[in-house]
Amino acid sequence: MVDFMGRKKLPIGIEDFAEFQLNSFYYVDKTGMIKELLDNWGKVNLFTRPRRFGKSLNMSMLKYFFERGTETGLFKGLAIEKDTELCKKYMGQYPVISISLKTVHGEDFESAKKELAFILGMEALRFRFLLDSERLNEDDRRLYRQLIDSDSSGQEMFAMSRITMTTSLKILSVLLQKHYNRKVIILIDEYDVPLAKANEKGYYRQMIDIIRNMFDAALKSNFSLEFAVLTGCLRVSKESIFTGLNNLKMYTLLDAECDEWFGFTDEEVRTLLDYYDLSQYYELTKEWYDGYKIGQANVYNPWDVINWCNQLLTNPDKIPKRYWANSSGNTEIRKFIRRMGDGVTKAQMERLVSGGTVQKKIEEQLTYDSVYDSIDHMWILLFATGYLTQSETPAGNLVRLTIPNTEVRYIFSDLILKLFEEEAAKDGDAVKRFCEALKDGEVSGVQQVFDEFLGKTISIRDTAVKKEFKENFFHGILLGILGFKSDWSVESNRESGTGYFDISVEIEDEEIGIIIEVKYAENGDFDAACKEALDQINEHNYTAELKEDDIQTILKYGIACYKKQCRVVLERE
Repeated sequence: MVDFMGRKKLPIGIEDFAEFQLNSFYYVDKTGMIKELLDNWGKVNLFTRPRRFGKSLNMSMLKYFFERGTETGLFKGLAIEKDTELCKKYMGQYPVISISLKTVHGEDFESAKKELAFILGMEALRFRFLLDSERLNEDDRRLYRQLIDSDSSGQEMFAMSRITMTTSLKILSVLLQKHYNRKVIILIDEYDVPLAKANEKGYYRQMIDIIRNMFDAALKSNFSLEFAVLTGCLRVSKESIFTGLNNLKMYTLLDAECDEWFGFTDEEVRTLLDYYDLSQYYELTKEWYDGYKIGQANVYNPWDVINWCNQLLTNPDKIPKRYWANSSGNTEIRKFIRRMGDGVTKAQMERLVSGGTVQKKIEEQLTYDSVYDSIDHMWILLFATGYLTQSETPAGNLVRLTIPNTEVRYIFSDLILKLFEEEAAKDGDAVKRFCEALKDGEVSGVQQVFDEFLGKTISIRDTAVKKEFKENFFHGILLGILGFKSDWSVESNRESGTGYFDISVEIEDEEIGIIIEVKYAENGDFDAACKEALDQINEHNYTAELKEDDIQTILKYGIACYKKQCRVVLERE
């Protein structure tokens, strides 16, 4: 159990701004976004950011700031409170319609339509006082009831017709303006989730028609609209969903305006670590979770930083984990890596995983039904979803892309290794030859077949990427090969003697034990790397566990790897 010793709690998975403020959660102050948003005024504002970068929390913050009846004390002590004139003019002055479409992910169109109707109906229910409003007439009330009524049997809530669904936001804004005599602010979080899911499940055309018509009514010709803010991952092509919407102001990953309000800046991360007495983990935090460039701002992944700090407070000996990677299925990158067949893309992947960059033309307007149509579109998708980031200021729409940090580099590595395993499984003869040579102590055979396998996957180059990552990659290739020997007991990164071996193999029926230590041969110095590997095995007595199991024949392998080549040395014990 975490002992916060009177300090604020860490907000794991909390997206409601009021909950932060009322329940003493640590809040990284992003209220400066309010002023910049108003200063850069746009009638309809769209922010595109990767998942888990604070979109929903910022939308909640906007809702609580502008909405009539909100407790203004929620902003006490925050940056926006210092601008007294702005707060006087805008805080708590507007009716606000706020919806999130992140839960519209039905397996079929009818299910998704019901989910959308539920979201719209629940938001409409927040304004049930409209039924008693003296400023509304009976026709107005009839329109409102269409948003909240169930079907005639009472079994289905919010049984909206298609036309009611697509006009619901406009109807609600018109009624709210009549009641308050004030134009309405509309907030739509994760606007593109229904489109992504619809594309995946095969009802994209039906869903995009509903979303397009809804946005046309609410955002294009709605005289009751003060302004609107939308968030999502992709800027869906204007021709696809924002047809005729000439009042759209974009804040993409390449734009400098409002660039620091999603993600944590370096100063914000240092302050957070200091607050919880975790400053000694700054460099490790930066290596794993920093590296994103949005506009001109360099930011960390906030989901990662919060979860990492929470883990450290529970156990200071924890090593970094892939929190962001584990929060989704990583579908985008999986599909990309499966398309890594042509030589050019494979070479580019080698540069990226090794810490280099590739230059790509980034057109930020796509449609979800075309994102996997070409490898060029998939590069754009990886950039938009946070698997890649810009490494320097773009030259027009030519952007130099790079993997942002260690966490994402391991995502690429793991999926590349998974693809390697699938390919290796097709070549059972090579697996058999490798394992036989390994068991029999035939160094030349082990080296030859392993070189063949290395030629089938990407190479890791001599770059700034840490040696530990390079060694883990080659380690993973070996495990992928050995994993096909179901009758062998294969262990990895287990404690034995006074350290942790890379790989240990026991072949019980033949009483053979194998210890393998993998090293990256810096600058191609295979001899030094092999010697280092064997020295480590001997110095830390990695064979201790094998001896305890009465293994009669023990083979100690030092394997050095560099790009697509290896060197193998053997000692017997």
